Amino acid sequence: MKIKIVFAATLVALTVGAIKVNAQDIPVTLGVKAGVNLSTLGGDLKDSKYTFKYQFGVTADVLLVDHLYIMTGLDFQTKGAKLKDVKYNPMYLQLPATIGYKFDLGSNTRLVLNAGPYISYGIGGKTKGGEDGSLKLFKDDIFKRFDYGVVGGVGVEFGMFTVGAGYDLGIGNISGVEGTRVRNRNAYLTVGVKF
Repeated sequence: MKIKIVFAATLVALTVGAIKVNAQDIPVTLGVKAGVNLSTLGGDLKDSKYTFKYQFGVTADVLLVDHLYIMTGLDFQTKGAKLKDVKYNPMYLQLPATIGYKFDLGSNTRLVLNAGPYISYGIGGKTKGGEDGSLKLFKDDIFKRFDYGVVGGVGVEFGMFTVGAGYDLGIGNISGVEGTRVRNRNAYLTVGVKF
C-alpha cells in the first residue's frame, strides 16, 4: 500500500511540475479540490446500491480563448457500491480532460459548465463481506484496472474558492469476469481553491 501512495504522490508532483513549466507560455490556473462521491456500479449488477466515498486532487484550467478553458488535473477517486452483503471499494487515479465555459455573474463570481472524457487507472481496493471475505479487486481479476467514460459538471467560482458538482458516467466494462458487464457510476460534490 505504501508503494501505491508513493506512486500516486509522485504522479501528482510530476503533473503539477509539468503544468507549471507550461504556465510560462499559456495562461494556466492551478488548484486543489476535495469532495464526496455517491457511487454505484451499473451494467449487469441490477441490485447495486449507492455508497458514499471520497476524492481529492489537483486541478489545472488552461485558457483557450475568452471564457473557454480546457479543464484537467489528476484525482484520487474512491468509487464502488454495495451489492447484497458485499461492498466493492476500488481506488483510482483519474485524469479528466473537459472543455469548460465560465460565465461572469458579477464581481469575482463565475458560473462554470464543463463536459468531456476521463480515463482512470485502478491502483487498489478490496471487497468487504460475503462468503469469500476480502478479495483484492484488481489483483484477483474481479475488476479491470483501466476505465474510461464521460464527465459533466457545474460549479461556481467565488474569487479563489470553488464549489462544484458533477457526474462520471463510466463507459468501459471494468468486469474481470467473462460475459459480465460492470460500469462505474459516480455523482460528486467538491470544494476547492485556485492559486
